[in-house]
Amino acid sequence: MRRGLGGRPLRALAAGRSVWAVRSAWAALALALACLAAGPAAAAPGEGDSLFPVQRPLTGAERSERRGHAESYGLAALSRVSREWGSGVPAILEEAFRRCFRTYVVDGRLVTLRIPFAENNERSELAGVDLSLSGGGKADPEAQWGEADAFLASGDFASYVAALTDGREKAIIFDLEKRSWTTSSDWFYLARMKSGLYPGMPHKPFVLVKGEAVGISDVYNYLYCVGRIGMDCAGFVWSELKAVAARGGIDLDKAVRRSVGAPKASASALFVGAGYFDPANRDLEEVEDRISNLRPGDVIAFRTDDGEVVHSAIIQSVDLKAGKIRYLQSTDEAPQEQRGVHDSVIEFDPRRPSASLKDPSLLWRQLRASAFLGEAESNWHDDGERYRAHGDKYPSVVVRLRLLRDLILRLGTGVGEP
Repeated sequence: MRRGLGGRPLRALAAGRSVWAVRSAWAALALALACLAAGPAAAAPGEGDSLFPVQRPLTGAERSERRGHAESYGLAALSRVSREWGSGVPAILEEAFRRCFRTYVVDGRLVTLRIPFAENNERSELAGVDLSLSGGGKADPEAQWGEADAFLASGDFASYVAALTDGREKAIIFDLEKRSWTTSSDWFYLARMKSGLYPGMPHKPFVLVKGEAVGISDVYNYLYCVGRIGMDCAGFVWSELKAVAARGGIDLDKAVRRSVGAPKASASALFVGAGYFDPANRDLEEVEDRISNLRPGDVIAFRTDDGEVVHSAIIQSVDLKAGKIRYLQSTDEAPQEQRGVHDSVIEFDPRRPSASLKDPSLLWRQLRASAFLGEAESNWHDDGERYRAHGDKYPSVVVRLRLLRDLILRLGTGVGEP
């Protein structure tokens, strides 16, 4: 019998309900092809986050088509960052970004997950309860995936998967305080949710499911609510900056501990909240947000109407020729399939590199949405509206870490000329 990851039979691996992490891109490709060979219980990923549930034996044509999808998926995973981004700061940031993604087999399907967003007491404050969060939203991606592995291999998650695939419509009710979930088929709840009357609370989100399959959002919800793992916006940005610093031999944790006067044994990341990226911080310099002035590694700091920095994102690349800025962030105010760590894009006219990020002609492609369907919608349609929200009084800003300013120029920004 052919053997798969860890010497386990490939057919059993593809057909079983257990969850396995795919540790390498080659393993992902081999596993995808094995899933196809396994028949009715198998599945392969298609474009984006879609899944291929298999309900019957595949025809030869279908098998060939899906093998093509699996091969494309595996080859995409194999693509080297350096081929896309070179060897400068954009590549370093991209490498760190990709560590926030991992492929698993869930219920016989390949599912690529992203590290969830770690709410920064927002739900605790609204609910009036203390909601514990592993690592305080600042843990390293590898540590996060280590915890995710344990949760996704648990009997509780297997029961959750069974509830999502039993063919019955229901509401999944999560309890963040107890780190648990229950189900309800009460017509009252279901009718309210279908009519747009959301019955959930900040610490008890409700999710309507049809019982037909496990989607990526379902796994995200479990890790967010039960696993209580994730990276908050500042924790993610800090991990990206640390990756750049490490390439230049700089210990950024040590530097920030010295800056804030923290004990040597303390976890420096815990001192880096969104407020750390306030331009008043002596570790930072505010830079003019003119497009041609921006560099990879710059931090976009979104402020409220009282001037407080409440969200941060990091610029990964600036392409003056194509008219595109790519930035990375962790937030759950995004479409369902993008919640957590994700990339976002700003499009601009290459003929106008002097335009400010506040220029309304720029197209900020990142839409904003509620974390759970039915919860209150965001105050802004997209990130651009949020960036421009408070005008001249408390404008959102771009800041640069002084300690990395020269290093980033030495490593290479990849910005070039328009």
